[in-house]
Amino acid sequence: MKHLASLGILASTVLLAATPVLADTVFLSTQLRPIAEATVVREELLKGVQSPVDYVVEEPPQFAVRMEAERQAGTHTISLVGALHGELSPLADKDGLEPLDDVAKALASKGMPQPLLDLGKLGKSSQQYIPWMQATYVMAARKDALQYLPQGADVNKLTYDQLIEWGKKMQEATGQPQIGFPAGPKGLMSRFFQGYFYPSFTGGVVRPFQSADAAAGWEKLKELWSVVNPNSTNYDFMQEPLLAGEVMVAWDHVARLKEAISSEPDQYVVFPAPAGPKGRGYMPVVAGLAVPKGAPDKAGAIAIIEHLTMPDTQLLTAQKVGFFPTLDAKLPSDIDPGVGLLAAAVNATQTAPDALISLLPVGLGDKGGEFNKVYMDSFQRIILQNEAVGDVLKAQGATLAKLMADTKAPCWAPDAKSDGACPVE
Repeated sequence: MKHLASLGILASTVLLAATPVLADTVFLSTQLRPIAEATVVREELLKGVQSPVDYVVEEPPQFAVRMEAERQAGTHTISLVGALHGELSPLADKDGLEPLDDVAKALASKGMPQPLLDLGKLGKSSQQYIPWMQATYVMAARKDALQYLPQGADVNKLTYDQLIEWGKKMQEATGQPQIGFPAGPKGLMSRFFQGYFYPSFTGGVVRPFQSADAAAGWEKLKELWSVVNPNSTNYDFMQEPLLAGEVMVAWDHVARLKEAISSEPDQYVVFPAPAGPKGRGYMPVVAGLAVPKGAPDKAGAIAIIEHLTMPDTQLLTAQKVGFFPTLDAKLPSDIDPGVGLLAAAVNATQTAPDALISLLPVGLGDKGGEFNKVYMDSFQRIILQNEAVGDVLKAQGATLAKLMADTKAPCWAPDAKSDGACPVE
């Protein structure tokens, strides 16, 4: 009897194993990682997709490692990836993405701008990714901070000198430094240096890293940091210290300001980052959707792409997480007023006459974290530890030069194009 029972269990096990199980389509993303945002994706943005979706988030360095491991092993578990332009570029360079020309053609007919679609080709003849959502970084201030603005200053045309003077006046009036930056462990401060500070003071990011213009910029940042809340080194999302009343003025990614602006839209103004001697540096952030070659569910991945690029889903994305449509979808008049304020600031940034675009790093592969570290280490040493600017830039410049040589990454805007690795001049 025991023998018969064991045979019965074995037969049941074999039958269960042979029964096909409907697997979820795995969607791996470096974007919308925080718990609240990931919950919105799972419960709202993916609502309506016919097949089950497993939305998985990953930090960018781990994303690069995971994708390369699957490519080398030839064993694929991921059907769809969502990542920034610069994070998808290394996958395309290794011929690791499925062409999406038919999807791109359909979206072009529905109003997705061709220049944005062309960006998704990543320099190739076929469509490598579909632009999913876009954003940038802006500044926000509580309206009660406006009384301390320097005479004649316009928040939409602010300079770094005016921001410093504004900070001094706020500190004198309140007894506390009132400007904040997301310089915490999970903050996006490295993007401030790469997209805003360096372009505004040097006109580049890599080439002029250790230039006289860069040294002058760091001296100016020292002056600014004297009126920055020292708790900035603990801030990851500036919406939290704004809501808590710890700072009156802040710089951050639009999605990381949204909660504060949306909760009290009549209490804030939102505006472009300041301009320096070379212009008003800013970093447009384009996130794309791509299908890895060998994806176990290519059809399911394309269905998700089509769903996420529908006008209603694009507008819901703007409403819920503060990333703006890539489709030419007009924000409705009844949209969250806070999202409307952020959208207006993004537009003011993009259309500023002195706007200087700085693209996200491209071609660094899994070394993106090391690239960010060069700028953050420079910040730590120059601003927080008060080391000599020239000495730090020389040492960090050597680290940066080796990194660029090792990755062979060519220059990207606003640096002038290069033949081969982008040089540190």
